[in-house]
Amino acid sequence: MDEKTEELRDIFEEVTGEETVTETQEESPGTLAGGDDEEVAERLAAVVARMREKYTFDTDLTDAEYARLVRGYYEGEDDTDIAGALDVDRRDVVRARLDVHLVRDRDRDAPFELKRLRRLLNEDRGTSEIAEELEVSASTVRRYRRVVETETEIRSVSARYQADFEDVLTDAGISNVMTSDMKEDGLEDATEGAEAESDMSL
Repeated sequence: MDEKTEELRDIFEEVTGEETVTETQEESPGTLAGGDDEEVAERLAAVVARMREKYTFDTDLTDAEYARLVRGYYEGEDDTDIAGALDVDRRDVVRARLDVHLVRDRDRDAPFELKRLRRLLNEDRGTSEIAEELEVSASTVRRYRRVVETETEIRSVSARYQADFEDVLTDAGISNVMTSDMKEDGLEDATEGAEAESDMSL
């Protein structure tokens, strides 16, 4: 025991009248944080696992890797940052992020109105036909089709999984909770999709 530690122990004994320091008191400040991080990761992964039971995921990432993605997303990391942390391609991050219902504004930045794509999809048009109608490539249609489908899934469960992620992070005190704006934006766009579907049924 070094001189500084002895001095602190003497002060502790003088103030408390006790001669022992509990195991909890002796833990370093980082011990609790480490435990919290592990618990957060496990809880996020549990939400991901529930989603995996309901939906088909587009990547081979593990639940733990999806959980890391979720936390990074809510802490303000961009897709490139997350890709670096997971050592995967950025495109895999985008697909994985949509798997777990996390949509960024840039995902909706299509060279056409997404409600037009929704209408065409509701008409059960093929990818090539839609691409011709919208004057874009088939790969562009596939890209934004995934965004539209994700927003439909979000709407169908009232953004439940986003709320579950946010609950975990808020409980841990590590969410930036700029999340409510994200969710409102996503639901607003998804609602437009619902209105478009309704119009088509009239």
